[in-house]
Amino acid sequence: MSQQIKVAVAGAAGRMGREVVKTVLEDPTLALVAAIGRSASGEDAGRLVGLPEAGVALTDNLERALRDSRPDVLVDFTNPKSAMPNTMTAVKLGVRPVVGTTGFTQEQMDEIDRECRERGIGCLIAPNFSIGALLMMKFAAEAAKYMPHVEIIEYHGDQKLDAPSGTSIKTAERIVETRRELRQGNPNEEEVIEGARGGYFGGFRIHSVRLPGVFAQQEVIFGGHGQTLKIRHDSYDRAGYMPGVATAVKKIVDVTGLVYGFEHLLD
Repeated sequence: MSQQIKVAVAGAAGRMGREVVKTVLEDPTLALVAAIGRSASGEDAGRLVGLPEAGVALTDNLERALRDSRPDVLVDFTNPKSAMPNTMTAVKLGVRPVVGTTGFTQEQMDEIDRECRERGIGCLIAPNFSIGALLMMKFAAEAAKYMPHVEIIEYHGDQKLDAPSGTSIKTAERIVETRRELRQGNPNEEEVIEGARGGYFGGFRIHSVRLPGVFAQQEVIFGGHGQTLKIRHDSYDRAGYMPGVATAVKKIVDVTGLVYGFEHLLD
C-alpha cells in the first residue's frame, strides 16, 4: 500500500492509547482518522498527546467513528471486556484490527479468523509488541529443548485485569511446542496455602505478581542438575512497544485471516 494507511485508535485516552496516537501522528506513512475513548470525548487527539492539533476529535462511539472515517486499520488497546466486541465491529466493517489487549478465548479467535477470511482482511492479536519480549519467548522455547524443568514469573502493576499475563501464556505456549508435558516437583507435594505453586500449564507453573510501582517484567527460569538458567525481559516505558505497533499496522494490510502473535509478522 503506497499511500498513507488510515488508522483509528480505540482506547485513545488511555496510557497505551495515547502512545499509539502519538506514534501514528509522527509517522508520515500513517494517517490518524479516528480516536475513540470513553474519557476526553471531544478533545483533539493531537492536543491530548502534547502535539499540534490533528483535526481528529475523540469520540466514545466506535461503530460510528469507523463508519464515518473508513480506516484501514483499528489499533485496540482497551480491556479484555471491550476487545472482542470492538474487534468484531471492526471486522464486520472491513477494518483490520491490530489488538494489544489480551484475554481472548480460542473460540473467539476462531470466530474472528472466520469473519476475517470471509472478508479477505487480516487481524493481529498480540500479547506483546516488544522485540525484546519476542526474543525472550524464542530463547525460552529453545532452552526448553535441553532444560525441560521450567517456571515463569511475570510482574505487572496492581491494576492489570488479567492473570497470568498474555505474554506469559504466549511464552508457555512456545515452550510446550518444544517440550513434552512433564509434571515437575515432588509427586507428594501439597499446597499449604491454595495457589502457592502458581497456575499449572503443560506440566509447569506460571506465577503472577501484581504490585504498584511495577511496569512489566518476566522471568523464565530453567533448572538442571547443579545449575539454573534465567531469561528475563524488563519493560520500562510504553514507548518501547511502539516500533512494533507501527510495524504491525503496516504489515496487517497484506494479511488475510487471524494472526496470533506479533512474531509471525516478523518472519
